[in-house]
Amino acid sequence: MAAECRWAVEKLQSLRGMVDLLPQQTPLWQRIESTARRHFQRAAISEIRTPVLESTELFSRGIGEATDVVGKEMYTFMDRGDRSCTLRPEGTASVVRAAIQHGLLSQGPQRLWYSGPMFRYERPQAGRQRQFHQIGLEMLGFSDPRSDVEAIAVAWDLLADLGVEGLALELNSLGSGDDRARYRSKLVGWLTERREQLDPDSQERLQRNPLRILDSKIPATQAMLAEAPTLIEELSDESRSRFARVTDGLRLLGIPYTLNPRLVRGLDYYSHTAFEITSTQLGAQATVCGGGRYDGLVEQLGGPVTPAIGWALGLERLAILLAKAEAAPIEAAQIYVVSRGDRGELLALQVARQLRQVGYTIELDLTGAAFGKQFKRADRSGARWALVIGDDEAREGLVLMRDLRAGQAAGAEERLTVQQLLVHLSQAS
Repeated sequence: MAAECRWAVEKLQSLRGMVDLLPQQTPLWQRIESTARRHFQRAAISEIRTPVLESTELFSRGIGEATDVVGKEMYTFMDRGDRSCTLRPEGTASVVRAAIQHGLLSQGPQRLWYSGPMFRYERPQAGRQRQFHQIGLEMLGFSDPRSDVEAIAVAWDLLADLGVEGLALELNSLGSGDDRARYRSKLVGWLTERREQLDPDSQERLQRNPLRILDSKIPATQAMLAEAPTLIEELSDESRSRFARVTDGLRLLGIPYTLNPRLVRGLDYYSHTAFEITSTQLGAQATVCGGGRYDGLVEQLGGPVTPAIGWALGLERLAILLAKAEAAPIEAAQIYVVSRGDRGELLALQVARQLRQVGYTIELDLTGAAFGKQFKRADRSGARWALVIGDDEAREGLVLMRDLRAGQAAGAEERLTVQQLLVHLSQAS
């Protein structure tokens, strides 16, 4: 009986909300990343890379205990040193922590960008996973309203360069801390009178984080909020003047915008300018980039008083959007190397390496299969040329170069030394 027992082996799957990026998808992601890098370089913005795992206190202090991110969505655990650790749910707090820890702010204003995975325990849906990826910009030490305009312009131009269509910029001012305190008191009073009309989540937020009610997605709550007082009504003259300089700068650059008095963003550290860039191509989940000013965060995390502005864009949503407009095929190798026999296979290794070192994309068949099967794979690979190396070619120090696009035409094959091969390729490219 024992010999007849069969243990069922459970097929391992990725965790819910943790999605693999397959080879068919990564070329599009690489194009997004390389385009972003180019735009940051042009704007003299330097890359910073921070750990995926941070102290939980960084986010509870920086993002805010009352936010949904900290209260409901973070991946938090105790490590073996009995320290509370969290997989980063966003990038700004980590960048600010790094700038403080390494004394970057003492070296003057910092223009920084980052990219990488973030983690939130949310309900997975298209464009929103539990492990998601962001590219972000942080400008630390800049208070002039022109920095708000420049940050927005970098994001706008990047998305336009990528080919995102239907772009729209929504803009609001959250004012100063005093402005928000006055508005919070007025809003809480107004909402308390209508508490029974609020959805359960909004009722919970009423005392804990009332401004987040403005961002509710519940239709009935949104309809009621149409009559609610707005934050812009409570802005001081100074805050109004500052916001006017931002809108004037955007008009000067020809970047269209719409004022959205309900736009508050999801994190506690924002002040003054808040914005989202949306696309009509994304339907309900329209936001592709969001950010704003956070003048109090650096001090809140133990650093000096430092004005700052930043934004982040979600790569998953952006990839969905761009995939609708283009098919991003896997880049084919330029040359497919077919080889057989001990000598032929060793020479093929050498030739493939030499060609890669001078810049060619080479796919080396490592199956050891019959020449016929390797030729079929070469035809399917999309390569322009096949190099054929058997023991006979290896003994003579030659390779057989076959033009896969010429088929059986005369001159489709040539026997060449490696040096002749390099010359031939340089002339053909």
